[in-house]
Amino acid sequence: MSWWSGAAAAASKREKRQKFVQDKKQKAGGMKKQQEQTLTLWGLTWPIFLEQFLQAIILNIDTLMLGNYSDEAVAAVGVANQIIAAANLLFGFVTLGLGILISQLLGAGKEREASTLASLSIGLNLGLGIAVSVALPVFAKPLLQLLKLPSELMADGAAFLTLTGMCSFAPALILTADTILRMHGYVKQMLLLTFTVIFLNIAGNYLFLYGPLGIPVLGVHGVAIATDASRLIGVAIAAIMLVKMLRHPLSFRAALRMPRSVIKDLLRIGIPSAGENISYQVSQIFITYFVSMLGASALTTKIYTQNMTTFVFLFSASIGQATSILIGRLIGGNRQDDAYRVCYRHLRTGLLIAFGAGSLLVIFSKPLLGLFTADPEVIRLGRTLLLLSLVLEAARACNVIVISALNAAGDVKFPVYAGLVSMWGISIPLAYLFGIVCRLGIPGIWLAFIADEWLRGAAMVLRWRSQKWRRIRHAVVSGEVSL
Repeated sequence: MSWWSGAAAAASKREKRQKFVQDKKQKAGGMKKQQEQTLTLWGLTWPIFLEQFLQAIILNIDTLMLGNYSDEAVAAVGVANQIIAAANLLFGFVTLGLGILISQLLGAGKEREASTLASLSIGLNLGLGIAVSVALPVFAKPLLQLLKLPSELMADGAAFLTLTGMCSFAPALILTADTILRMHGYVKQMLLLTFTVIFLNIAGNYLFLYGPLGIPVLGVHGVAIATDASRLIGVAIAAIMLVKMLRHPLSFRAALRMPRSVIKDLLRIGIPSAGENISYQVSQIFITYFVSMLGASALTTKIYTQNMTTFVFLFSASIGQATSILIGRLIGGNRQDDAYRVCYRHLRTGLLIAFGAGSLLVIFSKPLLGLFTADPEVIRLGRTLLLLSLVLEAARACNVIVISALNAAGDVKFPVYAGLVSMWGISIPLAYLFGIVCRLGIPGIWLAFIADEWLRGAAMVLRWRSQKWRRIRHAVVSGEVSL
Protein backbone atom coordinates (compact mmCIF):
# COMPACT_ATOMS: atom_id res chain seq x y z
CA MET A 1 0.00 0.00 0.00
CA SER A 2 2.87 2.35 0.86
CA TRP A 3 4.56 1.48 -2.45
CA TRP A 4 1.38 2.39 -4.34
CA SER A 5 1.08 5.69 -2.44
CA GLY A 6 4.71 6.55 -3.23
CA ALA A 7 4.26 5.80 -6.92
CA ALA A 8 1.08 7.89 -7.04
CA ALA A 9 2.84 10.77 -5.32
CA ALA A 10 5.75 10.56 -7.79
CA ALA A 11 3.31 10.52 -10.73
CA SER A 12 1.51 13.53 -9.28
CA LYS A 13 4.79 15.44 -8.99
CA ARG A 14 5.68 14.59 -12.60
CA GLU A 15 2.28 15.85 -13.78
CA LYS A 16 2.68 19.09 -11.83
CA ARG A 17 6.19 19.58 -13.23
CA GLN A 18 4.98 18.96 -16.80
CA LYS A 19 2.07 21.33 -16.30
CA PHE A 20 4.45 24.01 -14.95
CA VAL A 21 6.76 23.66 -17.98
CA GLN A 22 3.78 23.72 -20.36
CA ASP A 23 2.33 26.83 -18.69
CA LYS A 24 5.70 28.54 -18.90
CA LYS A 25 5.99 27.75 -22.62
CA GLN A 26 2.46 29.01 -23.25
CA LYS A 27 3.20 32.18 -21.33
CA ALA A 28 6.39 32.76 -23.31
CA GLY A 29 4.55 32.06 -26.56
CA GLY A 30 1.77 34.40 -25.56
CA MET A 31 4.26 37.15 -24.75
CA LYS A 32 5.98 36.62 -28.09
CA LYS A 33 2.65 36.70 -29.93
CA GLN A 34 1.67 39.88 -28.11
CA GLN A 35 5.06 41.37 -28.92
CA GLU A 36 4.75 40.54 -32.62
CA GLN A 37 1.29 42.10 -32.75
CA THR A 38 2.65 45.45 -31.50
CA LEU A 39 5.40 45.64 -34.13
CA THR A 40 3.57 48.08 -36.37
CA LEU A 41 4.45 51.70 -37.08
CA TRP A 42 1.74 53.17 -34.84
CA GLY A 43 2.03 50.44 -32.23
CA LEU A 44 5.68 51.43 -31.79
CA THR A 45 5.53 55.16 -32.47
CA TRP A 46 3.11 56.48 -29.86
CA PRO A 47 4.73 54.79 -26.83
CA ILE A 48 8.17 55.91 -28.08
CA PHE A 49 6.86 59.47 -28.47
CA LEU A 50 5.47 59.53 -24.93
CA GLU A 51 8.66 57.97 -23.55
CA GLN A 52 10.84 60.59 -25.28
CA PHE A 53 8.55 63.33 -24.02
CA LEU A 54 8.89 62.00 -20.47
CA GLN A 55 12.67 61.68 -20.85
CA ALA A 56 12.80 65.35 -21.84
CA ILE A 57 10.97 66.09 -18.60
CA ILE A 58 13.47 63.97 -16.63
CA LEU A 59 16.34 66.09 -17.93
CA ASN A 60 14.70 69.26 -16.63
CA ILE A 61 12.63 68.15 -13.62
CA ASP A 62 15.30 68.99 -11.03
CA THR A 63 15.82 72.47 -12.51
CA LEU A 64 12.08 73.14 -12.73
CA MET A 65 11.38 72.15 -9.13
CA LEU A 66 14.41 74.03 -7.79
CA GLY A 67 13.04 77.21 -9.41
CA ASN A 68 10.75 77.79 -6.43
CA TYR A 69 13.57 77.07 -3.99
CA SER A 70 16.50 79.21 -5.20
CA ASP A 71 17.57 80.85 -8.47
CA GLU A 72 21.21 80.27 -7.50
CA ALA A 73 20.51 76.55 -7.04
CA VAL A 74 18.89 76.42 -10.49
CA ALA A 75 22.01 77.92 -12.08
CA ALA A 76 24.36 75.55 -10.23
CA VAL A 77 22.34 72.44 -11.04
CA GLY A 78 21.88 73.56 -14.65
CA VAL A 79 25.64 73.72 -15.22
CA ALA A 80 26.20 70.40 -13.42
CA ASN A 81 23.54 68.76 -15.59
CA GLN A 82 25.42 69.85 -18.73
CA ILE A 83 28.43 67.84 -17.54
CA ILE A 84 26.26 64.84 -16.64
CA ALA A 85 24.53 64.96 -20.05
CA ALA A 86 27.91 65.06 -21.82
CA ALA A 87 29.14 62.07 -19.77
CA ASN A 88 25.97 60.12 -20.60
CA LEU A 89 26.80 60.42 -24.31
CA LEU A 90 29.51 57.81 -23.71
CA PHE A 91 26.86 55.16 -23.09
CA GLY A 92 25.44 55.85 -26.55
CA PHE A 93 28.60 54.38 -28.09
CA VAL A 94 27.34 50.98 -26.95
CA THR A 95 23.54 51.32 -27.14
CA LEU A 96 23.38 52.74 -30.67
CA GLY A 97 25.27 49.76 -32.08
CA LEU A 98 23.40 47.39 -29.77
CA GLY A 99 19.99 48.48 -31.06
CA ILE A 100 20.92 47.91 -34.71
CA LEU A 101 22.53 44.50 -34.14
CA ILE A 102 19.75 43.20 -31.87
CA SER A 103 17.02 44.17 -34.36
CA GLN A 104 18.86 42.35 -37.16
CA LEU A 105 19.53 39.29 -34.99
CA LEU A 106 15.84 39.10 -34.03
CA GLY A 107 14.87 39.46 -37.67
CA ALA A 108 17.17 36.55 -38.49
CA GLY A 109 15.50 34.46 -35.77
CA LYS A 110 18.65 34.43 -33.60
CA GLU A 111 17.02 35.26 -30.28
CA ARG A 112 19.61 33.42 -28.19
CA GLU A 113 22.45 35.35 -29.85
CA ALA A 114 20.52 38.60 -29.30
CA SER A 115 20.27 37.76 -25.59
CA THR A 116 24.00 37.02 -25.42
CA LEU A 117 24.80 40.34 -27.12
CA ALA A 118 22.47 42.12 -24.70
CA SER A 119 24.33 40.55 -21.76
CA LEU A 120 27.69 41.64 -23.15
CA SER A 121 26.42 45.20 -23.70
CA ILE A 122 25.11 45.41 -20.14
CA GLY A 123 28.56 44.43 -18.87
CA LEU A 124 30.26 46.94 -21.18
CA ASN A 125 28.04 49.88 -20.22
CA LEU A 126 28.19 48.90 -16.54
CA GLY A 127 31.98 49.16 -16.77
CA LEU A 128 31.72 52.58 -18.44
CA GLY A 129 29.12 53.65 -15.88
CA ILE A 130 31.34 52.70 -12.96
CA ALA A 131 34.27 54.58 -14.51
CA VAL A 132 32.11 57.71 -14.90
CA SER A 133 30.73 57.23 -11.36
CA VAL A 134 34.30 57.42 -10.05
CA ALA A 135 35.51 60.22 -12.35
CA LEU A 136 32.70 62.77 -11.86
CA PRO A 137 32.95 63.04 -8.04
CA VAL A 138 36.77 63.19 -8.22
CA PHE A 139 36.84 65.91 -10.89
CA ALA A 140 33.60 67.71 -9.96
CA LYS A 141 35.15 71.06 -9.00
CA PRO A 142 37.71 71.23 -11.84
CA LEU A 143 34.99 70.47 -14.40
CA LEU A 144 32.67 73.15 -12.98
CA GLN A 145 35.55 75.65 -12.92
CA LEU A 146 36.23 74.81 -16.57
CA LEU A 147 32.65 75.89 -17.34
CA LYS A 148 33.22 79.13 -15.39
CA LEU A 149 30.68 78.41 -12.65
CA PRO A 150 30.78 81.41 -10.26
CA SER A 151 32.48 80.72 -6.92
CA GLU A 152 29.31 81.50 -4.94
CA LEU A 153 27.53 78.66 -6.78
CA MET A 154 30.39 76.18 -6.55
CA ALA A 155 29.26 74.49 -3.33
CA ASP A 156 25.80 73.61 -4.69
CA GLY A 157 27.12 72.67 -8.13
CA ALA A 158 29.87 70.42 -6.75
CA ALA A 159 27.48 68.74 -4.29
CA PHE A 160 24.92 67.96 -7.00
CA LEU A 161 27.55 66.76 -9.50
CA THR A 162 29.22 64.58 -6.87
CA LEU A 163 26.06 62.95 -5.56
CA THR A 164 24.41 62.31 -8.94
CA GLY A 165 27.72 61.54 -10.64
CA MET A 166 28.52 58.68 -8.26
CA CYS A 167 25.37 56.89 -9.49
CA SER A 168 26.09 57.37 -13.21
CA PHE A 169 26.07 53.60 -13.63
CA ALA A 170 22.29 53.70 -13.05
CA PRO A 171 21.34 55.70 -16.20
CA ALA A 172 23.90 53.60 -18.11
CA LEU A 173 22.05 50.42 -17.16
CA ILE A 174 18.58 51.93 -17.71
CA LEU A 175 19.58 53.18 -21.17
CA THR A 176 20.94 49.73 -22.09
CA ALA A 177 17.86 47.93 -20.79
CA ASP A 178 15.64 50.41 -22.63
CA THR A 179 17.43 49.65 -25.91
CA ILE A 180 17.22 45.87 -25.40
CA LEU A 181 13.53 45.81 -24.53
CA ARG A 182 12.54 48.42 -27.12
CA MET A 183 14.20 46.40 -29.89
CA HIS A 184 12.23 43.38 -28.70
CA GLY A 185 9.06 45.43 -29.16
CA TYR A 186 8.32 46.17 -25.50
CA VAL A 187 7.85 49.90 -25.98
CA LYS A 188 4.78 50.26 -23.76
CA GLN A 189 6.58 48.63 -20.85
CA MET A 190 9.51 51.04 -21.21
CA LEU A 191 7.03 53.93 -21.20
CA LEU A 192 5.74 52.65 -17.86
CA LEU A 193 9.30 52.43 -16.49
CA THR A 194 10.08 56.01 -17.55
CA PHE A 195 6.86 57.27 -15.96
CA THR A 196 7.68 55.44 -12.71
CA VAL A 197 11.16 56.99 -12.52
CA ILE A 198 9.72 60.48 -13.11
CA PHE A 199 7.02 60.02 -10.48
CA LEU A 200 9.56 58.86 -7.89
CA ASN A 201 11.89 61.74 -8.77
CA ILE A 202 9.12 64.33 -8.38
CA ALA A 203 7.93 62.78 -5.10
CA GLY A 204 11.48 62.77 -3.72
CA ASN A 205 12.09 66.37 -4.79
CA TYR A 206 8.86 67.44 -3.09
CA LEU A 207 9.81 65.73 0.17
CA PHE A 208 13.30 67.28 0.35
CA LEU A 209 12.37 70.75 -0.97
CA TYR A 210 9.17 71.40 0.97
CA GLY A 211 9.68 69.18 4.04
CA PRO A 212 6.19 67.77 4.69
CA LEU A 213 5.65 65.67 7.83
CA GLY A 214 8.74 67.09 9.46
CA ILE A 215 11.15 65.79 6.80
CA PRO A 216 14.28 68.00 6.74
CA VAL A 217 14.61 70.42 3.82
CA LEU A 218 17.88 69.45 2.13
CA GLY A 219 17.76 71.69 -0.95
CA VAL A 220 20.22 70.72 -3.70
CA HIS A 221 21.50 67.75 -1.67
CA GLY A 222 17.94 66.43 -1.33
CA VAL A 223 17.23 66.82 -5.04
CA ALA A 224 20.40 64.87 -5.85
CA ILE A 225 19.40 62.12 -3.40
CA ALA A 226 15.90 61.93 -4.93
CA THR A 227 17.40 61.70 -8.42
CA ASP A 228 19.75 58.89 -7.40
CA ALA A 229 17.03 56.98 -5.53
CA SER A 230 14.58 57.14 -8.45
CA ARG A 231 17.23 55.91 -10.89
CA LEU A 232 18.36 53.05 -8.64
CA ILE A 233 14.76 51.90 -8.28
CA GLY A 234 14.50 52.22 -12.07
CA VAL A 235 17.50 49.89 -12.44
CA ALA A 236 15.81 47.32 -10.20
CA ILE A 237 12.57 47.49 -12.22
CA ALA A 238 14.49 47.27 -15.52
CA ALA A 239 16.34 44.17 -14.26
CA ILE A 240 13.05 42.48 -13.35
CA MET A 241 11.62 43.34 -16.78
CA LEU A 242 14.67 41.87 -18.53
CA VAL A 243 14.34 38.63 -16.57
CA LYS A 244 10.57 38.34 -17.07
CA MET A 245 10.22 39.41 -20.70
CA LEU A 246 13.17 37.94 -22.60
CA ARG A 247 12.60 34.39 -23.81
CA HIS A 248 16.28 33.55 -23.45
CA PRO A 249 17.80 34.53 -20.10
CA LEU A 250 20.68 36.97 -19.86
CA SER A 251 24.08 35.39 -19.24
CA PHE A 252 26.21 36.59 -16.33
CA ARG A 253 29.23 34.94 -17.96
CA ALA A 254 28.60 36.80 -21.24
CA ALA A 255 28.38 40.10 -19.33
CA LEU A 256 31.87 39.53 -17.91
CA ARG A 257 33.71 38.30 -21.00
CA MET A 258 34.61 40.91 -23.58
CA PRO A 259 35.40 39.29 -26.95
CA ARG A 260 37.32 41.84 -29.01
CA SER A 261 35.67 40.88 -32.30
CA VAL A 262 32.14 41.41 -30.96
CA ILE A 263 33.00 44.72 -29.26
CA LYS A 264 34.65 45.87 -32.50
CA ASP A 265 31.48 45.14 -34.50
CA LEU A 266 29.37 46.86 -31.81
CA LEU A 267 31.46 50.03 -31.60
CA ARG A 268 32.02 50.20 -35.36
CA ILE A 269 28.34 51.13 -35.55
CA GLY A 270 27.93 53.02 -32.28
CA ILE A 271 30.93 55.36 -32.31
CA PRO A 272 30.18 57.09 -35.67
CA SER A 273 26.50 57.54 -34.77
CA ALA A 274 27.30 58.92 -31.31
CA GLY A 275 30.04 61.09 -32.82
CA GLU A 276 27.48 62.72 -35.09
CA ASN A 277 25.36 63.63 -32.04
CA ILE A 278 28.38 65.18 -30.33
CA SER A 279 29.26 67.15 -33.47
CA TYR A 280 25.68 68.46 -33.67
CA GLN A 281 25.76 69.63 -30.04
CA VAL A 282 29.04 71.47 -30.65
CA SER A 283 27.70 73.10 -33.83
CA GLN A 284 24.70 74.39 -31.89
CA ILE A 285 27.05 76.26 -29.55
CA PHE A 286 28.29 78.25 -32.55
CA ILE A 287 24.74 78.89 -33.72
CA THR A 288 23.74 80.14 -30.26
CA TYR A 289 26.77 82.46 -30.32
CA PHE A 290 25.62 83.94 -33.64
CA VAL A 291 22.10 84.42 -32.29
CA SER A 292 23.50 86.11 -29.17
CA MET A 293 25.21 88.64 -31.44
CA LEU A 294 21.74 89.68 -32.64
CA GLY A 295 20.55 90.68 -29.17
CA ALA A 296 18.39 89.45 -26.31
CA SER A 297 15.14 89.46 -28.31
CA ALA A 298 16.59 87.14 -30.95
CA LEU A 299 17.97 84.76 -28.32
CA THR A 300 14.66 84.69 -26.44
CA THR A 301 12.74 84.08 -29.68
CA LYS A 302 15.06 81.20 -30.59
CA ILE A 303 14.43 79.50 -27.23
CA TYR A 304 10.65 79.90 -27.37
CA THR A 305 10.40 78.78 -30.99
CA GLN A 306 12.56 75.71 -30.49
CA ASN A 307 10.62 74.76 -27.37
CA MET A 308 7.42 74.76 -29.43
CA THR A 309 8.84 72.94 -32.46
CA THR A 310 10.42 70.29 -30.23
CA PHE A 311 7.06 68.52 -30.10
CA VAL A 312 6.95 68.32 -33.90
CA PHE A 313 10.48 66.88 -33.95
CA LEU A 314 9.60 64.32 -31.26
CA PHE A 315 6.95 62.89 -33.62
CA SER A 316 9.54 62.60 -36.39
CA ALA A 317 12.13 61.08 -34.06
CA SER A 318 9.59 58.55 -32.77
CA ILE A 319 8.69 57.47 -36.30
CA GLY A 320 12.42 57.24 -37.01
CA GLN A 321 13.00 54.91 -34.05
CA ALA A 322 10.02 52.76 -35.03
CA THR A 323 11.38 52.64 -38.59
CA SER A 324 14.76 51.52 -37.26
CA ILE A 325 13.21 48.64 -35.28
CA LEU A 326 11.09 47.40 -38.19
CA ILE A 327 13.71 47.78 -40.92
CA GLY A 328 16.39 46.16 -38.76
CA ARG A 329 14.19 43.08 -38.41
CA LEU A 330 13.40 43.00 -42.11
CA ILE A 331 17.10 43.28 -43.02
CA GLY A 332 17.96 40.53 -40.52
CA GLY A 333 15.30 38.33 -42.11
CA ASN A 334 16.74 38.95 -45.63
CA ARG A 335 13.65 40.90 -46.67
CA GLN A 336 15.50 43.83 -48.22
CA ASP A 337 12.78 44.57 -50.77
CA ASP A 338 10.21 44.99 -48.00
CA ALA A 339 12.65 47.18 -46.05
CA TYR A 340 13.16 49.40 -49.10
CA ARG A 341 9.42 50.04 -49.43
CA VAL A 342 8.83 50.47 -45.67
CA CYS A 343 11.29 53.37 -45.53
CA TYR A 344 9.41 55.33 -48.20
CA ARG A 345 6.04 54.53 -46.65
CA HIS A 346 7.16 55.77 -43.24
CA LEU A 347 8.79 58.82 -44.83
CA ARG A 348 5.49 59.84 -46.40
CA THR A 349 3.75 59.43 -43.04
CA GLY A 350 6.42 61.46 -41.25
CA LEU A 351 6.28 64.30 -43.77
CA LEU A 352 2.49 64.52 -43.50
CA ILE A 353 2.61 64.63 -39.69
CA ALA A 354 5.43 67.19 -39.63
CA PHE A 355 3.62 69.44 -42.10
CA GLY A 356 0.28 69.04 -40.32
CA ALA A 357 1.68 69.73 -36.85
CA GLY A 358 3.75 72.62 -38.19
CA SER A 359 0.66 74.11 -39.84
CA LEU A 360 -1.16 74.07 -36.49
CA LEU A 361 1.74 75.94 -34.88
CA VAL A 362 1.59 78.58 -37.64
CA ILE A 363 -2.19 78.99 -37.36
CA PHE A 364 -2.08 79.39 -33.57
CA SER A 365 1.34 81.05 -33.42
CA LYS A 366 0.17 84.34 -31.88
CA PRO A 367 -1.75 82.90 -28.89
CA LEU A 368 0.89 80.22 -28.33
CA LEU A 369 3.72 82.75 -28.22
CA GLY A 370 1.53 84.91 -26.01
CA LEU A 371 1.69 82.17 -23.38
CA PHE A 372 5.45 82.77 -23.09
CA THR A 373 5.84 86.51 -23.57
CA ALA A 374 4.05 89.82 -24.07
CA ASP A 375 6.98 91.39 -25.96
CA PRO A 376 5.61 92.36 -29.42
CA GLU A 377 9.05 92.06 -31.04
CA VAL A 378 9.53 88.51 -29.77
CA ILE A 379 6.01 87.56 -30.94
CA ARG A 380 6.65 89.08 -34.38
CA LEU A 381 9.95 87.26 -34.82
CA GLY A 382 8.50 84.07 -33.39
CA ARG A 383 5.65 84.00 -35.88
CA THR A 384 8.17 84.40 -38.73
CA LEU A 385 10.31 81.56 -37.38
CA LEU A 386 7.31 79.25 -36.95
CA LEU A 387 6.34 79.91 -40.57
CA LEU A 388 9.87 79.02 -41.69
CA SER A 389 9.79 76.00 -39.37
CA LEU A 390 6.92 74.62 -41.42
CA VAL A 391 9.50 74.00 -44.16
CA LEU A 392 12.32 73.19 -41.75
CA GLU A 393 10.54 70.49 -39.73
CA ALA A 394 9.51 68.62 -42.87
CA ALA A 395 13.19 68.46 -43.85
CA ARG A 396 14.19 67.31 -40.36
CA ALA A 397 11.54 64.58 -40.55
CA CYS A 398 13.03 63.42 -43.85
CA ASN A 399 16.51 63.31 -42.32
CA VAL A 400 15.68 61.54 -39.09
CA ILE A 401 13.53 58.85 -40.75
CA VAL A 402 15.84 58.02 -43.65
CA ILE A 403 18.96 58.15 -41.46
CA SER A 404 17.25 55.76 -39.04
CA ALA A 405 16.58 53.41 -41.97
CA LEU A 406 20.20 53.63 -43.16
CA ASN A 407 21.51 52.99 -39.66
CA ALA A 408 19.19 49.99 -39.21
CA ALA A 409 20.58 48.58 -42.46
CA GLY A 410 24.12 49.08 -41.10
CA ASP A 411 25.00 52.05 -43.34
CA VAL A 412 26.19 54.28 -40.50
CA LYS A 413 29.24 56.00 -41.99
CA PHE A 414 27.59 57.85 -44.88
CA PRO A 415 25.07 59.76 -42.67
CA VAL A 416 27.92 60.75 -40.33
CA TYR A 417 30.20 62.04 -43.09
CA ALA A 418 27.33 63.82 -44.83
CA GLY A 419 26.24 65.33 -41.52
CA LEU A 420 29.72 66.65 -40.70
CA VAL A 421 30.06 68.24 -44.14
CA SER A 422 26.56 69.69 -43.98
CA MET A 423 26.78 71.03 -40.41
CA TRP A 424 30.20 72.63 -40.70
CA GLY A 425 30.23 73.37 -44.42
CA ILE A 426 26.66 74.62 -44.93
CA SER A 427 24.73 75.33 -41.72
CA ILE A 428 27.30 77.33 -39.75
CA PRO A 429 28.79 79.35 -42.68
CA LEU A 430 25.36 80.18 -44.11
CA ALA A 431 24.01 81.07 -40.66
CA TYR A 432 26.78 83.64 -40.26
CA LEU A 433 26.40 84.85 -43.88
CA PHE A 434 22.61 85.24 -43.85
CA GLY A 435 22.13 86.23 -40.23
CA ILE A 436 25.10 88.50 -39.56
CA VAL A 437 26.71 89.60 -42.85
CA CYS A 438 23.50 90.02 -44.87
CA ARG A 439 21.70 91.37 -41.75
CA LEU A 440 18.68 89.12 -42.14
CA GLY A 441 18.77 88.45 -38.42
CA ILE A 442 17.47 85.26 -36.90
CA PRO A 443 15.18 84.50 -39.90
CA GLY A 444 18.40 84.35 -41.95
CA ILE A 445 19.80 81.76 -39.55
CA TRP A 446 16.59 79.74 -39.95
CA LEU A 447 17.07 79.91 -43.76
CA ALA A 448 20.53 78.41 -43.23
CA PHE A 449 18.95 75.59 -41.21
CA ILE A 450 16.48 74.94 -44.03
CA ALA A 451 19.24 74.80 -46.67
CA ASP A 452 21.29 72.43 -44.50
CA GLU A 453 18.44 70.06 -43.67
CA TRP A 454 16.98 69.84 -47.18
CA LEU A 455 20.35 69.30 -48.90
CA ARG A 456 21.25 66.63 -46.34
CA GLY A 457 17.79 65.09 -46.66
CA ALA A 458 18.18 64.85 -50.44
CA ALA A 459 21.57 63.16 -49.97
CA MET A 460 20.04 60.63 -47.56
CA VAL A 461 17.16 59.78 -49.90
CA LEU A 462 19.58 59.31 -52.82
CA ARG A 463 21.76 57.08 -50.64
CA TRP A 464 18.77 54.93 -49.69
CA ARG A 465 17.66 54.81 -53.32
CA SER A 466 21.14 53.61 -54.39
CA GLN A 467 20.60 50.51 -52.20
CA LYS A 468 24.30 50.27 -51.38
CA TRP A 469 23.21 49.28 -47.88
CA ARG A 470 22.21 45.87 -49.28
CA ARG A 471 25.90 44.89 -49.48
CA ILE A 472 26.65 45.65 -45.81
CA ARG A 473 27.04 42.66 -43.52
CA HIS A 474 27.75 42.52 -39.80
CA ALA A 475 29.94 39.71 -38.54
CA VAL A 476 27.78 39.25 -35.42
CA VAL A 477 24.58 38.83 -37.46
CA SER A 478 26.04 36.70 -40.26
CA GLY A 479 27.59 34.31 -37.78
CA GLU A 480 31.21 35.04 -38.77
CA VAL A 481 31.77 36.02 -35.15
CA SER A 482 30.53 33.59 -32.52
CA LEU A 483 28.55 34.91 -29.56
